[in-house]
Amino acid sequence: MSTTPPVLAAELAVAWADIQRHHPELPDLAAPESLIGESSSACGTELSFERLLHEAVHGIAAARGIRDTSRAGRYHNRRFLAIADEMGLDHAEEPHPSSGFSLVVMRPDTRKRYRGTIDRLQRALKAHSVATTADTTRAFRGPAARHGSSGGGVRVKAVCDCGRNVRVVPSVLAQAPIMCGACGQPFRIPEVVGAA
Repeated sequence: MSTTPPVLAAELAVAWADIQRHHPELPDLAAPESLIGESSSACGTELSFERLLHEAVHGIAAARGIRDTSRAGRYHNRRFLAIADEMGLDHAEEPHPSSGFSLVVMRPDTRKRYRGTIDRLQRALKAHSVATTADTTRAFRGPAARHGSSGGGVRVKAVCDCGRNVRVVPSVLAQAPIMCGACGQPFRIPEVVGAA
């Protein structure tokens, strides 16, 4: 198995498609590579199939026009929990004071349903982890490196020539292009004026 980031992005897309088979109203995953290296304290920090199901809950909520979070997306409300339940996820009885019902876990029947997909994704994640921790000298750290900060997990604005922009971790963008759905061109991090 190749350890290149595009392979992990492809495995994420395959896993998402498997979730869609069971939940057809789930929208397509626009940029699987955007999940690589991204962390969120409300959604859990580790990329896994369980985390993918969590993100799928948000996708279904968006498709249904349901507001499933508040407090800038940190607090996951009971509407989130109801959709999570539909997707085979459980949560403790009481919500967390700051993140609500965000910490969901797969039920045994859900784990069984997706066993093959979970195994494939775990292998890809392990290979990706080995590949990215083995060679840190080639890692792109983006504009944050020019200012002496670590840059780890800090999102910066990436722009497209058609005027659209996204926030992305620079190392994620360096792994593979993120293409604009409006014009088909890649997003890029603009050069900082006066940067050495």
